[in-house]
Amino acid sequence: MDLEVLPELTIPASELRWRFSRSSGPGGQHVNTSDSRAELSWNAKNSLAISDSQRLILLSRLGPRLTAGVVTVTASEQRSQLRNREIALAKLADLVAGALAPAPPDRRATKPTRGSTRRRLVAKKQRSTTKQQRRRPAAE
Repeated sequence: MDLEVLPELTIPASELRWRFSRSSGPGGQHVNTSDSRAELSWNAKNSLAISDSQRLILLSRLGPRLTAGVVTVTASEQRSQLRNREIALAKLADLVAGALAPAPPDRRATKPTRGSTRRRLVAKKQRSTTKQQRRRPAAE
């Protein structure tokens, strides 16, 4: 089954690699016999589904998550292998879509308003008074 990341980007199923293993967590005796943990890998470095510009963006933004150009996600939240496969596909799609999304505009630094500064100082003074009243009276 192909993975639709964006309307203009679909990763073919032939580029996706699955691995299954035993999952920790709930499941009783059944968990010791079934491979319900799903691990999904996609080679972004050699993929034919993305353009060269998209490849550069992905490799730079997902740098720490990549191992030899391969991005891997795992899912073991559910007892069912099928459900974990669906979760892994969604995780990979979100990860790739997030990496390809345009960068947000740079934040413009602003000065705090006079009112917000005054409110902050009033709150600090109130807190200081509360703590002073909790102290043991000074011995004179």
